[in-house]
Amino acid sequence: MRRPAEGGGQRYCMKELTIDATVENIETVTDFVNEQLRLHGCSLKAQMQIDIAIDELFGNIAHYAYDPGVGPATVRVELKEEPLAVIITFIDRGVPYDPLKKADPDTELSAEEREIGGLGIYMVKKTMDGISYEYKNGQNILTITKNI
Repeated sequence: MRRPAEGGGQRYCMKELTIDATVENIETVTDFVNEQLRLHGCSLKAQMQIDIAIDELFGNIAHYAYDPGVGPATVRVELKEEPLAVIITFIDRGVPYDPLKKADPDTELSAEEREIGGLGIYMVKKTMDGISYEYKNGQNILTITKNI
């Protein structure tokens, strides 16, 4: 399936996985994404950064989206050309929440002085080449882009 993407490149829908949003499934999601990354020659450094992002983002869905219950989450992996990048989209029907609205933590403060929370999404923002969020049709849609 081809469709135009931002920046003039083409996106190819590579693979999609829908799975229960549980902490136990983070490894399954990571393995699913890594399989696609290996097929497209992703560097080990970029893969490790993506793995950390998956742990943070899917972990947040598992912990908070359907609390106290469990619901489904879809992880979509796409490839974009010009520049070559992987686009990973996390979709859930849980409580609407935009993690990008949270202020970045003050990394100049010590761990004891800093407010709890927000460091994980801050790390994702710093290591990915793009991140966006939208709430549409009853779904949280968080997309990260990493040039590979």
